[in-house]
Amino acid sequence: MEAELTRHGAAAGNGSGRSTPDTGNRQAEPLVSGLRVSGARLRRGVRALVAAGSITPTVAVVAACAQAGAAPAPPAHTPAARAAHTPGVRPAYHADLMAKPGSPLPAPAPLAPFGGSASVQGVWRPAGRRVGGVSAVYVTSLIPPGGTRPAGIAWLDTGLLSARLYSGSVSPGGGPFRYTAPIRSAQAATLVAAFNGGFKMNAARGGYYTEGRVIVPLRRGAASLVIYCGGSIGIGAWGTDVSMTRDVISVRQNLVPLVVAGHPAARAYAADWYHTWGETCGATSCAASVPGVEHQWRSGAGVTADGALVYVTGPALDPLQIARLLVRAGAVRGMELDINPYWDVFVSYDPPSPNGLAAPANGRKLLPQTVQGPATFFGAWWARDFITVSARRS
Repeated sequence: MEAELTRHGAAAGNGSGRSTPDTGNRQAEPLVSGLRVSGARLRRGVRALVAAGSITPTVAVVAACAQAGAAPAPPAHTPAARAAHTPGVRPAYHADLMAKPGSPLPAPAPLAPFGGSASVQGVWRPAGRRVGGVSAVYVTSLIPPGGTRPAGIAWLDTGLLSARLYSGSVSPGGGPFRYTAPIRSAQAATLVAAFNGGFKMNAARGGYYTEGRVIVPLRRGAASLVIYCGGSIGIGAWGTDVSMTRDVISVRQNLVPLVVAGHPAARAYAADWYHTWGETCGATSCAASVPGVEHQWRSGAGVTADGALVYVTGPALDPLQIARLLVRAGAVRGMELDINPYWDVFVSYDPPSPNGLAAPANGRKLLPQTVQGPATFFGAWWARDFITVSARRS
């Protein structure tokens, strides 16, 4: 199958062509190397370097956030903390659709299947390592309206989880990067899940910012996945819903918003899906000579009103179907991520011991049919960007 996946390669430019193994994407040296200091002492030192003109404020933010790269014991949350909330009820804390770090969100309520038929669809089950005894990831599946095959949906508690953007030599390019495949042991110690990023940058119609550098200029209005110092995550239109602040450490833009104010965006209904939502593989082949089809593997991500992150992927999806799946899962803002069979993947990791290392052997796909799997993010050959979520620091 991999041999067929040549559509959207370097010439076509979207994120769905085959990547050749890349071994030149070595990890850059940490911005703050060899230091083991308290958070307060690190912040004082960074401020002194800025005042002396030794580093820029942008680098200072990244350096201060470098502490989050460590992987100490997870926070001491208990199942009782989760039980104190009523499922489906939003907690009092609400700031720009971001969960309060360190506080568990209510567990997600079951999703009603489209069409109202009674089935196991929409019933959540926990996935991945628990964070301080609390499940931080839940997964389920739904058949989208007009569809016949189930899509996978993941719900992630961003109060308990911290996000990080990993960058590759193919997307976005422009390395070396500190965080790039393979995931290292220090990060595997708290890793809970990982999922794909977006298109190659020459087709993403947006920009890319990470590790204190603008890799591709950010574009106003572009759908943006934003990661803040400490690992909080936001999604929205750049310049209105989300924008550059001193706390932003990563921005991954891809196309235009797919979900706006809790509804599918107007463009999700557009007949010219090809120009808005990306070139796809054909029904049976990704060869460039085979016309693309609208209903193809797609993925997307969104944020709920209480700050949870939701991810969706599935076969034979059109843009409107993936938007409706995100909305059914509670998303009030959402975006399309990568598309086509070779690129879409969500994996949760559940080591046998609470403090064990995530590894391919203890990973599980959201959907068994995805080409990529638990080993993808641990391979030095993987040259695409992706997002990880890990247990927050106490």
